[in-house]
Amino acid sequence: MPYLEVSQGNSDEVEVKEEVDTPDLIGKSLKEAKELLKESGLEMQVQNATEDLDYENTIVKNQTPKAGIKINKENKVYVEY
Repeated sequence: MPYLEVSQGNSDEVEVKEEVDTPDLIGKSLKEAKELLKESGLEMQVQNATEDLDYENTIVKNQTPKAGIKINKENKVYVEY
């Protein structure tokens, strides 16, 4: 079950942030990693990406945050290849 973080600015505003577990992306292609993150409501940021990067054949070697860490939905997961 996802965790919810509620913060209240004033009496009219309540912001609810849903947390999800960061999926394990190590050993997956950048394309697979992006799809997994999208399913979790997260975004992918590729470190040192180039325009001609092959997302189907490039393998993730490192990620931040690590797998299993809870982060707010819509946050970015940084990957290296």
